[in-house]
Formats: sequence, structure tokens, C-alpha cells
Amino acid sequence: MTRSVLVVDDESNIVLSLEFLMKQAGFDVRVARDGEAALTEVAKSPPDLILLDVMMPKRDGYDVCQTIRANPDWKNVRIIMLTAKGRDIEREKGLAMGADDYITKPFSTREVVERVKHYLA
Repeated sequence: MTRSVLVVDDESNIVLSLEFLMKQAGFDVRVARDGEAALTEVAKSPPDLILLDVMMPKRDGYDVCQTIRANPDWKNVRIIMLTAKGRDIEREKGLAMGADDYITKPFSTREVVERVKHYLA
């Protein structure tokens, strides 16, 4: 069975890049461009993993992560936060909200693919 990845980011170039990389790695990929759309996608069909931006319209990544973690039906969804917010305090906040991992932008595409494969292995 193909593992699914939900890419959540409001920057088109990042969405295109991540969508391409995840499809190339063999994953089923869906996209959401803001926090509310992300939660709608998760409710329709929970993905195996979410690549989640922090700074987005409507609901930020921290809020989305916390909402997902508060729902026991979604406890198996892995969350990797991708963000330009690279300070230690922001990383700690993301992990405290329930993210499995935290990658800062600009990121290595190879690193993102390797981490996704690690969490979905």
C-alpha cells in the first residue's frame, strides 16, 4: 500500500518542489495551502505524514499540529514541521506541540526525503 503525504504550505514554489520530491520517492501526495484546508484534508482521509509549514494564513502550523494531536483518531499521523523559524525556542515549541521533527528552511531536498522515508519506514 502506498504511503500518503500531505504537503501544507502557502508558498507555491515550495509546494511544487515538495510535491515533486514526494511523488518521485513513491508517495501518494495531497496539498493544502493553509491551516484550515490542512485540517479538512486530514478529516477526509488522514495521511501517514504531514509536511507542515508554520507561517500560513487562517491557522498557523503550531495550531494545526496541536489540533491534530488533540484528536485520538489521528494519533498515528507523523508531522514534520518545515519553517523559516529556526531559533531553538521555535523548534522546541513545534516539538512540544507534538511534531515528530522540525526542519528549517532553506532545507536540503535530500534531507527532507530521507526524513520522510525514515518516519514512514
